[in-house]
Amino acid sequence: MSEKTMLRSRLLAARAALPPESLVESAESLARQGMELSELAEAATVAAYVSVGREPGTRALLDALHARGVRVLLPVLLPDNDLDWAAYEGPEALAKAGRGLLEPTGPRLGPEAVCAADTVLLPGLAVDGRGMRLGRGGGSYDRVLARLARAGVDPALVVLLYADEVVARVPEEPHDHPVHAVVTPRGVTRFSGAEA
Repeated sequence: MSEKTMLRSRLLAARAALPPESLVESAESLARQGMELSELAEAATVAAYVSVGREPGTRALLDALHARGVRVLLPVLLPDNDLDWAAYEGPEALAKAGRGLLEPTGPRLGPEAVCAADTVLLPGLAVDGRGMRLGRGGGSYDRVLARLARAGVDPALVVLLYADEVVARVPEEPHDHPVHAVVTPRGVTRFSGAEA
């Protein structure tokens, strides 16, 4: 078993043990912390995602951004695990999709639409002090980060996590990209090695 696989298993088990009431409190705190983050406060377009299961909750943050007039792009999973994008039009415009995901029902904008984002919110399981992010291992966001690099755009990359998911070290591979900041229910940490 690889180091990444072992770390993922440990982190997913910790998430599974979280009491339901802490999930609601964490989501509300993430929204407050996120809305104070300059990369979100000043953004015209944010690429985000709808949290599912035990992921740190994004719904309150999505609604707050949408209410502020920010154009929020949400992913639509393609059969090859790449991501298309569509605009968030509120919770009533989300539909159940494969793998337990919720996806926007509006017109698809294409995989390149993410390149217009000022900030990209990334799901993850952990981040370390260098800003290296551990994802779930499906590769969808590795493709997004590679697409941004090919397009020559440099949006702020922000990962949303629980406080204990900021760890000493995340195993990395050559295709991994550091993030600029992590938002947890306890606050924001910025990483100097990944300047926006």
